[in-house]
Amino acid sequence: MKPSRFEYRDPRHLEDALVLLGEHGDDAKVLAGGQSLMPMLSMRLAYPSLLVDINGLDELQGIREQDNSIVFGALTRQSQAEDSALVAQACPLLAQALPWVAHRSVRNRGTLGGSLAHADPAAEIPAVMTALDATVIARAVSGQREIPIGELFDVPLMPTLAPEEILTEIRVPRQPANAVGAVAEVGRRHGDFALAGVVATAEIGHDGVITVARLVSFATGPVPQRLGAAEILLVGARPDDALLMEAGRAAAEEIDPADDLHASADYRRAVTAVLVERALAQALAGSGTPSDPPERGVRGTSDS
Repeated sequence: MKPSRFEYRDPRHLEDALVLLGEHGDDAKVLAGGQSLMPMLSMRLAYPSLLVDINGLDELQGIREQDNSIVFGALTRQSQAEDSALVAQACPLLAQALPWVAHRSVRNRGTLGGSLAHADPAAEIPAVMTALDATVIARAVSGQREIPIGELFDVPLMPTLAPEEILTEIRVPRQPANAVGAVAEVGRRHGDFALAGVVATAEIGHDGVITVARLVSFATGPVPQRLGAAEILLVGARPDDALLMEAGRAAAEEIDPADDLHASADYRRAVTAVLVERALAQALAGSGTPSDPPERGVRGTSDS
């Protein structure tokens, strides 16, 4: 199929882009990496009257450190973050999760801001940003606002951005030195969307006790979901196999996945329990990213 007719504009200044969105509202779409939007246009799942290409906005590029956080311009390509020495040092969970996002050719064009603004419930980046407690900045002609990552996602593919807003920055707190983390997921093939996935991060005290735990499931509900009951089990405990298994069972009971053509709800619950155990075990062991990523089945990354 071919896209429906639309007007194309490529402003060179953010204010010009914001004016266009303010004038057209719901009739406009923002083009960043285009890895999701272009197929949607071709299938006429999206049919804007105006396409605002923001790739020429240099002010939305770059990665920098600020106030103990790493700040990503929304147009930062996923492969740029993947290759960044600063990201590897300050946000290792993100750096090691990115290779599991689709394929390198997609990450060369796909942007961090675009993934968050697309809000696909099966995507890794929204879940990782949730685990890292990120904040996003949204700009409009009327001003800007800070949105905690947990308030950005409401329903699938529809973030809480207003039609006239552009997501301009992502701010991620630097991971502390005692933080460990991992991503584990199940997919039919490497590069496919996950059938179920878990992001785990924890901080370990000098006595080996878990002081902070954040578990996020994805592809198991309409938005990335914090697994609060499982987190409560972990905090204040010394991890062992029995604890990780108990956390997995608690996580499986928390989620409410749906049946679809790819997997049943029962399958996703069972897999999520295993993935919680696996992600936590990889994180706590500091096992690192597999050197030869599997082409199908369970995939995982970890940092320490």
